[in-house]
Amino acid sequence: MSVNLDLLEILMKFIEKNSPKYLLYLNDDTFPISCVSITNSSIPVNEPTTRGGVYFSEKFAYKMKGVIEDISVIPLLTKKMLGPNTEFVELKISTQIESDGKPMNLEIFTNLTNSIQTPDSIELSMIIVKLELSSLS
Repeated sequence: MSVNLDLLEILMKFIEKNSPKYLLYLNDDTFPISCVSITNSSIPVNEPTTRGGVYFSEKFAYKMKGVIEDISVIPLLTKKMLGPNTEFVELKISTQIESDGKPMNLEIFTNLTNSIQTPDSIELSMIIVKLELSSLS
């Protein structure tokens, strides 16, 4: 599982100068995500490996954080987080960016690694596993 670095570079350059809106898709609902950040950081493994027989991990990963201010999302995330769950799904997040002056839909697929709940929001920590780009008509 490797992230398309060209698409990631387009996204990173776009968010340096813009504040795109992000939507998380869960079941039949969408949830706006705010305060989004994307970073490249190391993973605590010495070499690329399959972790727990469940998912593959590189030595470095692109991590994404964001806040959802609708706590009705919490029950929907229960089985989605990596860790004790062996059954989890990728989270789909969409945003719109521009590349060479053309608007594009970008879908970001992530694995949820951690969440921090407050009384009125939840902060999600995720690892980006795949990016898909499509032109707007």
